[in-house]
Amino acid sequence: MALIQNWLPPSRENWEIIAWAWQFFPAVTLIQWLTDYYPQGKTSVTSRFNIPGKIGWATMEAPGFITLLYIMFTLPGELNLSGLPRENWVMAGMFTIHYLYRAIVAPLFLNPSMSPMHPIVWLGALIFQLVNATSIGGWLAGYGPTTRAEWAGRFAWMQVGMMIWAFGLLGNIFHDDELREIRRAAARDQKRREEAHGEGKSSGEKGKVKVEKKGVDKVYMMPQNGLFELVLYPHYLCEWIEWAGFWMVGGLGCLPARSFLLNEVTTMLPRALSGRRWYIQRFGRDKVGSRRAVIPGLL
Repeated sequence: MALIQNWLPPSRENWEIIAWAWQFFPAVTLIQWLTDYYPQGKTSVTSRFNIPGKIGWATMEAPGFITLLYIMFTLPGELNLSGLPRENWVMAGMFTIHYLYRAIVAPLFLNPSMSPMHPIVWLGALIFQLVNATSIGGWLAGYGPTTRAEWAGRFAWMQVGMMIWAFGLLGNIFHDDELREIRRAAARDQKRREEAHGEGKSSGEKGKVKVEKKGVDKVYMMPQNGLFELVLYPHYLCEWIEWAGFWMVGGLGCLPARSFLLNEVTTMLPRALSGRRWYIQRFGRDKVGSRRAVIPGLL
């Protein structure tokens, strides 16, 4: 059953338009090179329209994998296909695993806190997810390879791609957790101070300084472990490695996977370079040292 006739799932004509146009998305990201304004995360701003970080992140990212899975389960029927090759489902699974972590597990269960985001960021990310999922989902669900024969002779190449994808995903999770530990440590420290204040108050001590309870959503420090010793945004680099592996699995001729990787790089690279300037402003050039933004020794 189509939710939106000819668009969700997409007709071949509409999918071809989306997949073709999506490769030019880097032109849209050029605006990020002109300004450091990005009202989310470290550079979030105070606004009455802000969306709570955890809710905003989950609701802008989750529609991606949900849309892809919807297309995977509905488009084959629209095209009268009896089934899809398991390789198609493997790629759909890789995409879904990543976004289950990024959209559900990380923001709602692992992150101690997240800074609020402006609706303009939320809307832009939501559109990115929907278009990207439609581009990839259409290719996997009927407009790309639909038989095992079309995947023949590529087993070794796919295995290498899957290993690269897994390496990138694990690196992404590891470096995300390094950032989470900063706020977990801040929360533990805050709790200890509150408990110490409470004990002092109950024992009748005089002259205690009142401990003001603050959130940790705006606590930032210089992360140290893993690739953080070389770059400030290794989680970005690991995500690019992950999607490079995904592209390898689909094959170098897989336009939707290639567009996804290039769109991720062109979207995230200016943010990483801007973020390095933020770190220098916040902690000083000496503290940042020789660390690059995202690619060791280069950028």
